[in-house]
Amino acid sequence: MPTNSAPPIDVLVADDESPALDELVHLLRTDPRIGEILTASSGAEALRLMSERAVRIAFLDIHMPGLSGTELARALLTLAVPPAVVFVTADDAKAVEAFELRAADYLLKPVRAARLRQAVDRVVEVGGDTAASGDDEVLPVTVGSAVRFVRRSDVTWVQAQGDYSRLHTGDGAGHLVRIPISELETRWTDAGFVRIHRSSLVRISAVTEARLSGAEAAVSIGGLSLPVSRRMVPAVREALVRGEGAG
Repeated sequence: MPTNSAPPIDVLVADDESPALDELVHLLRTDPRIGEILTASSGAEALRLMSERAVRIAFLDIHMPGLSGTELARALLTLAVPPAVVFVTADDAKAVEAFELRAADYLLKPVRAARLRQAVDRVVEVGGDTAASGDDEVLPVTVGSAVRFVRRSDVTWVQAQGDYSRLHTGDGAGHLVRIPISELETRWTDAGFVRIHRSSLVRISAVTEARLSGAEAAVSIGGLSLPVSRRMVPAVREALVRGEGAG
């Protein structure tokens, strides 16, 4: 049982392979935040259980006979209070589809205990509902052999790298995605991002200092100084004046 005052996190685990299901249940029991653990060996059984009993997180294998994990996730979205979905699979090719279904996380087998705790952390951070982040876009990124999800609100600036972009987050990590910076600029302008250079896009609210006069205009994000191209200065100044970042 959880040792703190927070209510226990009830979960469901669905996997048609008994060893994988048993291992995930074992790992979940080592997390003191986890309460009741429901188990299902098929998507249909999982859907029946969750129509009768609300859980906060559904850990779903993707490849199950009959109703697949992704089909099950779509069905869960129709529930009055849908659970956060975490896919647990040996197939890394379904990450984009999982992202489109607004999954909270995507774990590759074999699952490590520390990685599983991170998935639970993600659900706790958004209150257990993946829709709680509103219009906060989430992008799948590859970290080693795992697929992770990075929220737009965690990104402080974006660095162009050819047809790719590197997403820099507040914890200092940098994640490469196959999306050109020009596309991210179009998608994220209304979310408080502004292009400061042909190779840089920044979240204005993350700017801690701005020097927009003189020959070497720049903005700072924490201890990092990023140059602002001369033609971008007016747009950056306008964004700062709107109160979205440091003046």
